Amino acid sequence: MPRIDTIFDELRAGGEKALMPFVCAGYPAPGALGPVLGSLKGAGARIVEVGIPYSDPIADGPVIAAAMHKALANGTTVARVFGQVRAFRAGEGGEAAGVRDAMVKEMLGGESPPLGLVAMVSVSIVHRCGGLEGFPKRAADAGFDAVLVPDLTVEDSEPLVAAAAKAGVNVPMLIAPSTSKARAERIVKTCTGFVYLLARAGTTGESAEAPDVGAKIGHLRGMTELPIVVGFGISTAAQVRAAVRHADGVIVGSALVRRMGAAGGQPPEAAVRGLMGELSAGLAG
Repeated sequence: MPRIDTIFDELRAGGEKALMPFVCAGYPAPGALGPVLGSLKGAGARIVEVGIPYSDPIADGPVIAAAMHKALANGTTVARVFGQVRAFRAGEGGEAAGVRDAMVKEMLGGESPPLGLVAMVSVSIVHRCGGLEGFPKRAADAGFDAVLVPDLTVEDSEPLVAAAAKAGVNVPMLIAPSTSKARAERIVKTCTGFVYLLARAGTTGESAEAPDVGAKIGHLRGMTELPIVVGFGISTAAQVRAAVRHADGVIVGSALVRRMGAAGGQPPEAAVRGLMGELSAGLAG
């Protein structure tokens, strides 16, 4: 069973919801990904979405778009992202995971569960790195558990989904607030791992409004038993609390990326832990 499926099964069995941070690989520094993933895991994240930088981000607002451009300027490539994920996986749960992982083990009374990793990547990069049939295997070999391709239509997704199934990775897909019922049904039947519901139309970015997703998630529950996670515009504990009243998890991106960038010359791990602590209060509530 793919790791993402196992994680959501465990969370559901315990009546818990997933806090799923998004980070941009190669930001704010070329080698930051491994330490940031370790900090997120130590702060309670079970699944992390890793954005592979692209020069023309599809639906990203100014914060994440600027981070991707900075990551590319830092020399970030798909090969380097895969290498850093391999290195993280090699040290996960062992001595290289450090004190934070040992603390998580102690709190859980046993081994710290592996972190679920989702590669968020443009279809243009997929085509240059093995194609729809080859990219999932490369991602799986690097240590990713799912591949999310936001600019791949459900009509064109069959080769990717089939190759991902063989590689043992999931393919979640996005549903917008404006997606029709008929199209939503087709998307959720194609998804594996989880369904990604956008809390609003437009681009990513922080918002002052609480996500109003109850009705949409209610419709989706009638179409699929897959976990449903909500993203776009979630940046506070109150917004997390509002989303998980209905959803199985929330994705937080711009707020985390902004804080990492605001850390200046300091390592971003402290900013990661600080925001995760604040957002976790929304899960507890």
